[in-house]
Amino acid sequence: MLYMVIERFKEGATPEIYRRLRTKGRMMPEGLEYISSWINLDFKICWQLMQTQDFALFDRWIDNWRDLMDFEIIPVCTSADAVERMSAKL
Repeated sequence: MLYMVIERFKEGATPEIYRRLRTKGRMMPEGLEYISSWINLDFKICWQLMQTQDFALFDRWIDNWRDLMDFEIIPVCTSADAVERMSAKL
């Protein structure tokens, strides 16, 4: 299943986020897959598209980062999947 993860960086945390990322990587448990991400231009919000079959893996991953950012995790589907799901209702 696909998820949009919205990370809101805590005040002043951006340099430490990038230091930790450079030294430790994403620190994601096996089974949680990073697909892509986008960051706003003032480095306060990151949107990440991720995939997993086990939602509980997010808790393990977030434990590595919760001191630097707050998280919102939203289940999503592709536009093509949305069209297919809605076609049955049209």
